[in-house]
Amino acid sequence: MNDIHRYLSLSVGGCVLAILTMGVYSVLLFISAFVFILLVCSVDPSCVHAWVFGVQMSWQTFWHLLIQYREYYLHEPVDIRLFLAMSSLMLLTQRITSVSMDVQEKQVVFVFNASTHKKACVMFLPLISYILNFTTLLGGPLCSYSQFVSLMEGISLNPPPSPLGVVLLKLVQVLSLEWVRYFLIYFLKCNAYDPSSSTILYGMLWVWGLAHVLRIQYYTHWKISECLNNSAGLGFCTNVSGDSQNWSGLSDGDFWTIEASTHISDFARRWNSTTASWLRRLVYIRCKHFQLFMTFGFSLWWHGLHLGHFVGFLTWAATVKADYYVHRYFHQKLSSKWKQLLYICFSWINTQMIVTCVVIAVELRNMSGLRLLSVTYVGMFPLSNIIVLFIFLKVNTIY
Repeated sequence: MNDIHRYLSLSVGGCVLAILTMGVYSVLLFISAFVFILLVCSVDPSCVHAWVFGVQMSWQTFWHLLIQYREYYLHEPVDIRLFLAMSSLMLLTQRITSVSMDVQEKQVVFVFNASTHKKACVMFLPLISYILNFTTLLGGPLCSYSQFVSLMEGISLNPPPSPLGVVLLKLVQVLSLEWVRYFLIYFLKCNAYDPSSSTILYGMLWVWGLAHVLRIQYYTHWKISECLNNSAGLGFCTNVSGDSQNWSGLSDGDFWTIEASTHISDFARRWNSTTASWLRRLVYIRCKHFQLFMTFGFSLWWHGLHLGHFVGFLTWAATVKADYYVHRYFHQKLSSKWKQLLYICFSWINTQMIVTCVVIAVELRNMSGLRLLSVTYVGMFPLSNIIVLFIFLKVNTIY
């Protein structure tokens, strides 16, 4: 009974949060959830993923294109509540396609043998709670349905320790990141970049700082989501050896680990790690050809098909592909320690500049971001990587 109450609390909390933050646009989420439940009940498990994927992505794409139509063609302001609903709908797409893949692969089996309406509601309650729970409605790490149920049942069978200390520590990290972001914003405003008088190096550093301002928003958002999940008792885990326990079981990434990446391919795996794992399972593993470009191509579709998304995600895919060739080539050439250290330093700078380009293009979405990358010459970094990629592809074709 405690489990039922816990599932019910998460579901009702999610519905109330959706209505309060999104207003009438919360209907977008409720319609998706309702249609998903219908498909799970009525479609054969071997075909359910194709149906769920097609219907959900069509629904999401329709609203993304409607927003673009209102923004760029009608030049109308878009309600912030609609943007919140779209962000939540994208996260909902992750959860329901994750479940549909589980059902197709027979990792999760739903048996519909409830004799009464009440029993049917109780049977679907964990699934509804997983889809609409308030801890992940507006953001947060993606976990599988099985992991979610296991975490929920574990709270009753083996209650985790109090998360108060961990939550307070993570809130301190959030405040620290926000302080850094505020300082960067203040510095960038007081020392605005002027193409006519600023040096090339200053322009690059200014844009690099702007990209960090945009990235820190994600890091703080992820930390707040971790705090919310931990407060609800979710995310406590034991490592493989069993000798260590912590509250990092649900996390999208750590600032220092991600920013220390010396290869753009490592950054791509660590950035928003649960989404990266979802994309790998949904697209990369299932594609037989052009896996990397198909994965990043789907990511730009999922994000909304803005001009900046096309440039940002396709650039990211090309530079990750180039990184594979460059790393493989230099790994065999660098014998001495100082050469390896020099390569790591240059590789980290290259990674930071490529990520800067991707973030500016994706977050600003339109031509303003692309113009900024052009006038500051930051765009030369991914361009040079893409040229290197074509050189390696040409050499491999010849030999």
